[in-house]
Amino acid sequence: QVRLMESGGGLVQTGGSLRLSCAASGSIFSINGMAWYRQAPGKPRELVAGITSGGSTNYADSVKGRFTISRDNAKNTVYLQMNSLKPEDTAVYYCHSSMGYWGQGTQVTVSS
Repeated sequence: QVRLMESGGGLVQTGGSLRLSCAASGSIFSINGMAWYRQAPGKPRELVAGITSGGSTNYADSVKGRFTISRDNAKNTVYLQMNSLKPEDTAVYYCHSSMGYWGQGTQVTVSS
């Protein structure tokens, strides 16, 4: 079984930055695609960014140019660098493995 543990969320002002981390247990991390999703109150969960095992990335249009997803296979960790944050980025952010595992989520709140 794979366990995913997010960290790095918090409260930040508009225009600020945060870096989320997702640490995965298990040695299969390097062969899995990974992704960040988010869910705001009253809204469905949405894909924010994804990264393949080979390092190819994709982003939601709403975060392109502001967010960067990356991974360190040696540390079994995937990151989400979030810059120029906006109040509409406020949500619980979840880490997801292509094998179907989810983390518990970390809250990101952007104040206006």
